[in-house]
Amino acid sequence: MVSNKEILRLKKIALKLRKHIVRMTGLAKSGHPGGSLSAADILAVLFFYKMKLDPKNPQWAGRDMFILSKGHAAPVLYAALAEAGFFPVEELKDFRKLRSHLQGHPDRLMTPGVEMSTGSLGQGLSVANGIALAFKLDRSPRRVYVLIGDGEMQEGQIWEAAMTASHYKLDNLTAIVDYNGLQIDGPVNEIKTVEPVAEKWKAFGWEVREIDGHNIRQIIEALNWAEEVKGKPTVIIAKTVKGKGVSFMEGKVKFHGVPPTEKEMGLALEELEKKEKELENAGI
Repeated sequence: MVSNKEILRLKKIALKLRKHIVRMTGLAKSGHPGGSLSAADILAVLFFYKMKLDPKNPQWAGRDMFILSKGHAAPVLYAALAEAGFFPVEELKDFRKLRSHLQGHPDRLMTPGVEMSTGSLGQGLSVANGIALAFKLDRSPRRVYVLIGDGEMQEGQIWEAAMTASHYKLDNLTAIVDYNGLQIDGPVNEIKTVEPVAEKWKAFGWEVREIDGHNIRQIIEALNWAEEVKGKPTVIIAKTVKGKGVSFMEGKVKFHGVPPTEKEMGLALEELEKKEKELENAGI
């Protein structure tokens, strides 16, 4: 049972990640804030509670691996890596600048802690399969986590990879779907519906769990559940809100790939800082 104190700690980290996302995209005047904000709680739990990592030694042979298949959400990954200590937080201000190691999509050759260069949608699960299979062959206890976008499930490669993972019984692999319902052109279910999502993954031989992707306790319980499943890969369908944490961004397709203006950045940071103070006074 996770303590309320631990839940509070992770909520505070998620808020920090959201503040970084707003600043990074606002200062760069470029980037994808909406789908980064929707995934902040998930990455807070993965990087600060669940995964075995060593920020001082990013290539540590015993580490778990995280693949950001929806690579346009790089701001949330960079924020998590910086807060975890893979590189100084101060470097986040260089997001998308020329010659910065924090480009618009993750590059494994440039950024400590990035396991795969992503951006072309649909590829992350295939790479995660290969890593998970290698761990199996090595009899390693290491696990692989891959974050997939809901619109990304329109890519055929996702389902080829889903079949592969099931065929090889990759029970050391967990996929997490950031199901915020919006993609760059509009609502996912209007562009090309991906429903029924849970039934599709089950039909492809996966164990499935549906959760509130902003409920820290549910995220932890789902990740714990995934570790107990044997003989099948697991997928967590996390229902989220695009732009979560910033009221005027929430549920707005505009903020998929449009950064906040300077004024909006100030308003968003003010709102997030107010939420931080509320958490401090919550006494949970």
